[in-house]
Amino acid sequence: MFKLLKTENKARRGEFVTPHGTIQTPAFMNVATCGAIKGAVSALDLKDIKCQVQLCNTYHLHLRPGDGIVKALGGLHRFTQWDGPILTDSGGFQVFSLAKLRNIKEEGVTFNSHIDGRKIFMGPEESMTIQSNLGSTIAMAFDECVENPSPYEYTRQSVERTTRWLKRCQAKLAELNSLEGTINKRQMLFGINQGGTYTDLRVNHMQEIAELDLDGYAIGGLAVGEPTEEMYRVIEEVEPYAPKEKIRYLMGVGTPVNILEAVHRGVDLFDCVMPSRNARHGQLFTREGVRNINNAKYELDPSPIDERCGCPTCRRFSRAYIRHLMKSGEMLGMRLAVMHNLWFYNELMEVIRQKLDEGSFESFYTKQREILGKRI
Repeated sequence: MFKLLKTENKARRGEFVTPHGTIQTPAFMNVATCGAIKGAVSALDLKDIKCQVQLCNTYHLHLRPGDGIVKALGGLHRFTQWDGPILTDSGGFQVFSLAKLRNIKEEGVTFNSHIDGRKIFMGPEESMTIQSNLGSTIAMAFDECVENPSPYEYTRQSVERTTRWLKRCQAKLAELNSLEGTINKRQMLFGINQGGTYTDLRVNHMQEIAELDLDGYAIGGLAVGEPTEEMYRVIEEVEPYAPKEKIRYLMGVGTPVNILEAVHRGVDLFDCVMPSRNARHGQLFTREGVRNINNAKYELDPSPIDERCGCPTCRRFSRAYIRHLMKSGEMLGMRLAVMHNLWFYNELMEVIRQKLDEGSFESFYTKQREILGKRI
């Protein structure tokens, strides 16, 4: 399913074959939490901005409209009109970040909905059932994401429980994929490496879950408040123990510079709400650095956001117009900004793949890491 085409030091160029199409890696997944990109961007728009994978969220879709409703309507692909690969997050991160009241036991987690306060139970079997109902291409295993920092002993116990939960996820998904009414009988499963910032816990956990021969392996529990250098250190320490022949996914990361650094360290797949969220507030990514379109200096600027960008926004609209829309609170401003940022991310990944194909990624990485995070 994952074919490693080429390497440059630890950076990897590959292809990941799925039931809904082949993903060229490294790749960035565009986050459609509730089945849509915030900012009025549809699945059809994603085709125009070079998106390969749509990411939807199990927790949110379970609460609204309900995974049973999505299943009755043919699954996420029919529901959203996206025909490419879809990855569903297990809901674990949202349970631990959004639920103010929760009770973690071996069976799973009881928590209160952040929408209406009603009590909900979710464990490995429930998460797999919901994701099977959604019919996604890739299901993520249900895990516990601990805070950084967390006490060593609690983190150790959490990692052990996450491993037990992963084995239950694997067994449940195999059962669901064999059932007559299942939407996607070839649904894949990714396991999630946890362990906080403790090297021994991270390494031991990756070694344990590598033995389960899953479809892919994610590194979770990072970019949750720890210093960036700590995140890079954890990736470096875990990478040698991640199966070489499997795709590697760094969850919830990140800025363009974060992505460059992680590709440099051997990661294949990324997701983050940040490019769309920041776009809705006027922070736009360009080849020269980060531009705040709300600044007064753009009031009379007829140039596109990025003069070398080929996105639908930059082909048609000026900085002055987008600034006007944002200042006026017009939804169109958010939409145009989000489409630009997601195009930028998808095109950045395209260029990274091209540089890996050419054998020139390291020089590109060295130069761009000094530019892409700069504020204009």
